[in-house]
Amino acid sequence: MAIKIERKIVKYAVQRPEDKPAEKPAEAKSGDGETVRDRNGHMAKVIRMHEKLERPEVLVGSTYKIKTPISDHAMYVTINDIVLNEGTEYEQRRPFEVFINSKNLDHFQWIVALTRIISAVFRKGGDVTFLVDELKAVFDPRGGYWQPGGKFMPSIIAELGHVIEKHLQTIGLMRKPQLDEHQQKMVDEKRAEFEARTKQADAFAKSHFPDGAQLCGRCSTAAVVMMDGCMTCLNCGDSKCG
Repeated sequence: MAIKIERKIVKYAVQRPEDKPAEKPAEAKSGDGETVRDRNGHMAKVIRMHEKLERPEVLVGSTYKIKTPISDHAMYVTINDIVLNEGTEYEQRRPFEVFINSKNLDHFQWIVALTRIISAVFRKGGDVTFLVDELKAVFDPRGGYWQPGGKFMPSIIAELGHVIEKHLQTIGLMRKPQLDEHQQKMVDEKRAEFEARTKQADAFAKSHFPDGAQLCGRCSTAAVVMMDGCMTCLNCGDSKCG
């Protein structure tokens, strides 16, 4: 094939095979993963979480029970995880889907909607920890409730956020809040001070008589209650009715 030269030749150079530019590698497909260098210096492919990642046949799951005083039926939250790069130093568990089961049909619509949205966010990849703060910030206009142990929950959705937070901490995506050395020492000192103060309380503080009993003027015992229309002491039997 003839090539027409339209300009004057002023210089030339011989092109060697090693001088040829390297061909650009083909773009990796969505499931091919990212090529990185491992600790031994070898190149390895690392798969990251993304929305086109196909669901495997088996997932690792954990189920959490939510029992609230505002409902007769408990809720069971199941979070399934996918294990990425299994058997390598880049092995990681990531949440893949969530299911909520309850006998209370009043919550059916928002349960279905919420599980689909949360599962879609999980499969999208990236940082999914923001879901915890968003869910925990939901308040029930009818008021929240107290959990056993004295923790207040502003809504059922907020407790769902606590469940997801606990799960993400378990698989290592979130850190558990911990006090530093000085804060822990101060808390321990305050707890010991409170327990010592409680032990030094009045020996008669614990009573075998009903709560709300009044002080008896005869035996000086808080044991006076209303019985048969008369204020009667349950300790000495003194009664205003004689």
